[in-house]
Amino acid sequence: MLNAGHDDCMAQTSSFFAQVLSCWNWKCALVSASARSAVYLVAMSRTGARGSMGVVLVEMAYVALTSGLYAGLQQKALGIRSRILGNGLIVFGVPWLAQAFDWVAHYAAGAPAPARATAAVLFYATLSALFHLYVMRRGAFLTGREGRPLRSDFRRIPRLMGGFAMTPVMLIATGAGRLLRVMGAEAAF
Repeated sequence: MLNAGHDDCMAQTSSFFAQVLSCWNWKCALVSASARSAVYLVAMSRTGARGSMGVVLVEMAYVALTSGLYAGLQQKALGIRSRILGNGLIVFGVPWLAQAFDWVAHYAAGAPAPARATAAVLFYATLSALFHLYVMRRGAFLTGREGRPLRSDFRRIPRLMGGFAMTPVMLIATGAGRLLRVMGAEAAF
């Protein structure tokens, strides 16, 4: 009887971990952990900090866990029926929640970030999430059934970055074109 209860508990635990892992985007975890760890390593090597490899390894583990989970949640939000709600969760909900957790962790550690730093991080997180939304809506950096091989995603990066950078220009041009058509139609009356 004890074993049956233990097996049920293990089944529930493995089901929980399976659900968590189904929300974990390994591609984003790998890219984020590699990039942020490289930044830490360069920054710490310039200051001559001892034990920098330990900090880099902690950063890699922390970022791999959190960024993979957050990106997985963003990927799940792609499937929300209301595209506006899904996009809002991807661009604002998940990254701002992540920043709130980071702020709480810093506050609990006795090192709260100044308001300017928090605002800057929120701006960067929102801009980063906009790019993430852009590439995910185009099928890049997705995992699971929707995903493609990682090397395929990397090959698409230059085109995706160019398209993302051109998006504001295209929106302005489209808006200006509409405005000119409306003004032309009103002038005809």
